[in-house]
Order: sequence, then C-alpha cells, then structure tokens
Amino acid sequence: MATYQADDGWDALGDPTRRAIVACLAERPRAVGELAEVLPISRPAVSQHLKVLKDAGLVTDRAAGTRRVYRLNPAGVAALRDQLDTYWNRALTGFQDAAETPTEEES
Repeated sequence: MATYQADDGWDALGDPTRRAIVACLAERPRAVGELAEVLPISRPAVSQHLKVLKDAGLVTDRAAGTRRVYRLNPAGVAALRDQLDTYWNRALTGFQDAAETPTEEES
C-alpha cells in the first residue's frame, strides 16, 4: 500500500488557489506575473504555489529570457486521470455487484 506523500498531486490540488492556477494553465502556459495579474495573490505567493504544483509533478517550467513560463505537465495530469478512472471503475463494479446480489426478499 502506498504511503501518504506531501508532494502528492491530490494534496497539491486540495488548495483552491492551486486549483485556480491549474485552471489558468489549462488555458495556456503563463509566467508568474501573468498568473498574479488574474489571481488575488502576490507574485511571491504564486511562486510558492507553483513550487508545490511542480514538486507534485503537475506543472513544468522553462526559461524564456528572464522569466519562467509554466505549463501543465501532461504526464502528471494523466496520472491523476488514471487514478480517477480506477476509482470510478471500482465504484461501478461495486454498484454492479450490489445490484446483482439478491436481497432477502428475492431469496
């Protein structure tokens, strides 16, 4: 069984500001300043949130002159999607099992 890790993607997305950053980056890659313009937090705060998202593998960055441009990491987002698909499939299987199990009234 996997242990809890602070750099887990789900943990990183537990913060509404980080979810807002991910939503912005889903539209297009952006620099810290561009994110700070559309969010109600300072540039240093945006940088701190981006570090958490980067450590969780959800964003990547590249140098563009004196700026760093951030974008979603397709591999990190795909890993979260795979986990959601697993949860969903387990839930559907559980529902199917429950629906197909005869009740006492049917026995």
